[in-house]
Amino acid sequence: MKKMLSVAGAALLTVLAAVFAFGQPAHAAAGFSVAGGKLYDANGTEFVMRGVNHAHTWYPQQTSSFANIKALGANTVRVVLASGDRWTKNSAADVANVISLCRANRLICVLEVHDTTGYGEQSGAITLDRAVDYWLSIAGALQGQEKYVIVNIGNEPYGNQGYGTWATDTANAIKRLRAGGLTHTIMVDAPNWGQDWSFTMRDNAGSVFAADPQKNTVFSIHMYGVFDTAAEITDYLGRFRTAGLPIVVGEFGFNHSDGNPDEDTILAYSQANGIGYLGWSWSGNGGGVEYLDMVTNFDPNQLTNWGQRIFNGANGIKATAREASVFAGTSPSPTTSPTTSPSPTTSPTGGPTPPPAGCTASYTIVNSWQGGFQGEVKVTAGAAAITGWTTKWTFANGQTVSQSWNATVSNSGSAYTARNVDYNGRLGAGASTSFGFIGSWNGSNAVPAVTCTAS
Repeated sequence: MKKMLSVAGAALLTVLAAVFAFGQPAHAAAGFSVAGGKLYDANGTEFVMRGVNHAHTWYPQQTSSFANIKALGANTVRVVLASGDRWTKNSAADVANVISLCRANRLICVLEVHDTTGYGEQSGAITLDRAVDYWLSIAGALQGQEKYVIVNIGNEPYGNQGYGTWATDTANAIKRLRAGGLTHTIMVDAPNWGQDWSFTMRDNAGSVFAADPQKNTVFSIHMYGVFDTAAEITDYLGRFRTAGLPIVVGEFGFNHSDGNPDEDTILAYSQANGIGYLGWSWSGNGGGVEYLDMVTNFDPNQLTNWGQRIFNGANGIKATAREASVFAGTSPSPTTSPTTSPSPTTSPTGGPTPPPAGCTASYTIVNSWQGGFQGEVKVTAGAAAITGWTTKWTFANGQTVSQSWNATVSNSGSAYTARNVDYNGRLGAGASTSFGFIGSWNGSNAVPAVTCTAS
């Protein structure tokens, strides 16, 4: 369940002070491992999460959900557990059964403790240290399952208050888990109700990663109303890619009480850049966010609009999920690009028979005021993946650009050129990215035609 947030508008993002580089770690007890910002299964095969969240702790009788989630194409399920502090404790036996259900359905299990949600702001929320107590108390159910289980220490630790100790607390929690004998890949959530609008996780991820003796930690960002523009999404995820740090979108929706997330960009950018995503959530939502149910009453035959989008839409689960190679049986998976198959939510920028390669671009005035404006250009790959792009346009009314983000912008008089930066040049077929800029105008501000050239 999600809590309504009250978040200030995000400012223009600043450049990371340093880029972190980490070598290839040894596989942890023949389980998952991290190298170069990517997640690898026990066979050394790259694994990209494509799945959903399931509120097991509140609906423990809904065990058929695992098979139903798998049948719709997912390769991962993030399972809500409770430590017993806020909700009824999930015992070691229950957790062992959850893992067996995941394995039987060839799903990777991401297990998370939900009692930490909103610590410092939410009454009754527990610390990460207390969550570690829970994990160590059920260690017997986890050990030996390193090939199939990822341990997500605590859901959305810290609300919008008191989050300054997130890095220290997270690093200490990781070290306690390692000292307690857990060698699994560990996932850590961002503060600020998971959305990291303060950039606390973003700016401290390198030190937290380095604190893990096994260098086997994945970072999880939750994307709701804070991430309502393509620029915010691509910049945040792109900085982790540039730093060589593993990032997953651990939760996101198509709408939320704190704003309207740009789910199309989340899906497209994740697919284009090999980033895992886990949508919220299968069924059973309450507290005013019932619209985030993917199916009605846990019935897989009653997909909601959100369920149709994430499972069957462009860059969705069915088209992009690849089963973990550690499972002996492999279900058929598509070999074509996800966005080439028909979808009711396919971007209208391409016709029914798009060109074999290349890209297109569209120009939008996002906001305008006397003498100034904010512009955005959306770049979309054609029917084949591209490794870079260049857009060009010419202002007809003397407009000028004073600052930009997510692109390198230059000009010769009124003719402007914008090229991708290192983290958003690679786009899968049909995938999109955006860049923005601040400009000035006087008299009129006509929208210019924009061309796009792929490389």
